[in-house]
Amino acid sequence: MAPHLAEYAYDKIEVPSTEIELRPTAKSTVNLPTWVWLDKGTFQEVKVRAELPNTGLWAETTAKPVALHLAPGTTDATTYPASGDCTINEDGSIGTPYAAGKASETPPCGITYLRATEGTPYQLKASVTWEITWQGSDGTGGDLPNGTFETTQEIAVQEIQSVNR
Repeated sequence: MAPHLAEYAYDKIEVPSTEIELRPTAKSTVNLPTWVWLDKGTFQEVKVRAELPNTGLWAETTAKPVALHLAPGTTDATTYPASGDCTINEDGSIGTPYAAGKASETPPCGITYLRATEGTPYQLKASVTWEITWQGSDGTGGDLPNGTFETTQEIAVQEIQSVNR
């Protein structure tokens, strides 16, 4: 009975939307990194419990974020890390927020675009994978299929001309 309750709870899981933070926000610049991160406050485990009334039987599913994958929307880009798979920090966040003075540093999670957009923005895809497990009141439990949820953001990339003397 617990596996059936777990399937019901699995169907009811609602994970937070995949909304990444970017710096710079309005436009990226050719050859300068765009920093990407997810705040730990919105990137936490989600639990759903299903119970059969008056039986003491229940099953609880837990969705835990385990990975963020970046796809820059063009081959003319470098992702950090190179795989595009950003790791989760110990505090549950992903990446590092951009701070003043870090423009020339390599972000732990981000993208450097190598070519400007020509009127049509790049389609940056960010996919969060959630590992889903369950446990039941009778001591049973296990893994359920992972869920991957993605969002697409338009990224305009500008080229800055400079004069060297």
